[in-house]
Amino acid sequence: MKLALFDLDDTLLDGDSDWHWAQYLIERGVIGRDDYERRNEVFFQHYRRGTLDIREYLAFQLAPVAGRRREQIDEWQREFMATKIRPIIHAKSPALIASHAGALVAIVTATSRFITAPIARELGVEHLIATEAEESPDGRFTGRPAGTPSFREGKVARTHEWLASLGRRLEDFSETWFYSDSHNDLPLLELVSMPVAVDPDPTLESHARDRGWPILRLRA
Repeated sequence: MKLALFDLDDTLLDGDSDWHWAQYLIERGVIGRDDYERRNEVFFQHYRRGTLDIREYLAFQLAPVAGRRREQIDEWQREFMATKIRPIIHAKSPALIASHAGALVAIVTATSRFITAPIARELGVEHLIATEAEESPDGRFTGRPAGTPSFREGKVARTHEWLASLGRRLEDFSETWFYSDSHNDLPLLELVSMPVAVDPDPTLESHARDRGWPILRLRA
């Protein structure tokens, strides 16, 4: 059996779902544009350099949903999917996913599950490994992550945990694929037998060329 893993943001999507979620909240008046964009730019520069403190970023990213019920987030999600996400799904993404028919397929993303679960469903991908947002017993988001964020080495750990929950190991598969755009995903890219760089950032593109990895272009 084969395993096919896909990063989501800037890989299957022509953009970042986390960023688009914030833009949606700005348009709803939930958060202020100037403060968000100023702070987000600092985090983005750390992300590009590979120095992002994921828990510090998650505290920032999850703050707008703290104290809100799941039902409210789900209501926002329906509009968010229609206005922000469907327009940025790469036209070639469904065919790329379909090319792995018969494999065990999952999306592996650092973005929170409450943002990405509807996107995975839209793409027809049953399995999703995402950062989990903590919820209180009364069904409200706390604004904190739960467990290990699926970022950098955390993607490797969470992938192993997910496979173990299915009674499988990475070594059980004849081929293991991972598609990503970011050098932050090198820990998982270097673990699989078939790493693919998708519209890669400069660091990943250089690494891919040095290693002879395929480079896939989904952007027009």
